[in-house]
Amino acid sequence: MRPDSLVMAAPEGSLRKRKVGDEDQSPASPPTPARDPVGSPARLRTGTFWLTRVVLLQALAFIYFVAFLVAFNQNKALIGDQGLLPCRLYLKNVQQYFQGRIDLGAWSYAPTIMWLLDWSNMNFNLDLLALLGLGLSSFVLVTGCANMILMASLWALYMSLVNVGQIWYSFGWESQLLETGFLGIFLCPLWTLSRLPKHTPTSRIVLWGFRWLIFRIMLGAGLIKIRGDKCWLDLTCMDFHYETQPVPNPMAYYLHRSPWWFHHFETLSNHFLELLVPFFLFLGRRMCILHGVLQILFQVILIISGNLSFLNWLTIVPSLACFDDAALGFLFPSGPRGLKHQVLEMQKEETRGVQPKPRYGCTVRRVVHISLGVLVAWLSVPVVINLLSSRQVMNTSFNPLRIVNTYGAFGSITKERTEVILQGTASPNASAPDAVWEDYEFKCKPGDPWRRPCLLSPYHYRLDWLMWFAAFQTYEQNEWIIHLAGKLLAGDAEALSLLALNPFEGRAPPRWIRGEHYRYRFSLPSGKHAAQGKWWVRKRIGPYFPPLRLQDLKDYFRTREWPLPKPHPDNTLK
Repeated sequence: MRPDSLVMAAPEGSLRKRKVGDEDQSPASPPTPARDPVGSPARLRTGTFWLTRVVLLQALAFIYFVAFLVAFNQNKALIGDQGLLPCRLYLKNVQQYFQGRIDLGAWSYAPTIMWLLDWSNMNFNLDLLALLGLGLSSFVLVTGCANMILMASLWALYMSLVNVGQIWYSFGWESQLLETGFLGIFLCPLWTLSRLPKHTPTSRIVLWGFRWLIFRIMLGAGLIKIRGDKCWLDLTCMDFHYETQPVPNPMAYYLHRSPWWFHHFETLSNHFLELLVPFFLFLGRRMCILHGVLQILFQVILIISGNLSFLNWLTIVPSLACFDDAALGFLFPSGPRGLKHQVLEMQKEETRGVQPKPRYGCTVRRVVHISLGVLVAWLSVPVVINLLSSRQVMNTSFNPLRIVNTYGAFGSITKERTEVILQGTASPNASAPDAVWEDYEFKCKPGDPWRRPCLLSPYHYRLDWLMWFAAFQTYEQNEWIIHLAGKLLAGDAEALSLLALNPFEGRAPPRWIRGEHYRYRFSLPSGKHAAQGKWWVRKRIGPYFPPLRLQDLKDYFRTREWPLPKPHPDNTLK
């Protein structure tokens, strides 16, 4: 969307006046679109946000839908009854920390509906929450109708998953979705399900809540960069980013080979968009709209150049609060029964001084919105202090409900890419020279050098993302990777569902699993490796963890209260 394509408001006097005899028109005939004196369709006035709310709610519902879809497809294998980090065990540990009680302390530490459910079948509970979220978000996405009950339910359901998700839900976009979703509750009427609830105009306080959110997201991301890795100041970070980002996509392969001056320009543009443009929000309507346009274009570029889950899609949502009905009118058809026409009619009534009859609910809603503003302001105090601090931390919550949080991204850039490759062998002796080690392939992370980088966003593979972090840490810092190895040794179906390729498909599971550490770099598009069909060139660094058998892990699993996977009947352990 270009700034010059935004529809500006027409002068008040250009609205078509009601003609004598209009009331005599047949009720069966559809109303004709309002027109100005010269016969062109009347334009929406500035300063109202009916259409803004519709777009905001449907965009937020789309993000919720993707998030719950990821949860439904992956949570059982990650945090289910037999998951890599079972959430039942996590909740039991929280309960023990609070002397075995599920009291206010436990609820404050981990606010989740799971406290109220039967823990004997966590897979069912996880699927139940995810399916409820999918159903509710689908309804809002398709119909554009929502009320506070629906949006609060979506928020509570996702918060319940985040707070038992442990490391799998430790990313900044989880808190960002919860904060965005919390604000979304107050966009809506309490009960009414209507795309344009006539008695519930969009609250300016809530709109400024969204604007305050996008301001903190962008400024926090910009400040953490200039306070972090020095490559952001010498303009060289983009020389490495495309190759070393968590999950590159095909476009990143080509962007990585851009000339140095283009990478410098990208870095300078990033600083401009994150450190200067956020202040446009406070400089009047036109500059606020310009801010929205620039930030949305920025997020679209990030979506095209990498697989950052639904982060960039989610960041677009608060940016939509920069636009009023006049700016968003071009997105809606001008038919007599369309939303745009209905908003135009409401604006005409307001111009004529026709006001809806005051209701008690309006006063209550006004009090609620003022209370929301006070709450957000109060919770923003530590966030602002953090923004101003030279010891700024990113992606941190200062309250258990994650209503107001700190944000940031890529405060430091890795200069080389390393990967952990899991390999298995059917050989009885892992040290035998003739042992054949076969690679497991993940859904999206680099592995096979001949495999094209995936195109995934806004979907997200949580295990692949954590494997990126594990590659520049140790397996002692990521115990779940040993749990994964044990499950692969047993041919566990849930664990294998997280992978793209099981080299032992149709055979007995491997007798041994090991982790190998490799350095990866993009092949040169015109080089010999690319001519062979390789997207990546890799070189072995050394072992990541030594060869393991299932029986070697018994004590390791027992001390962590993980259930030991049952060995495959065709696999004789020695």
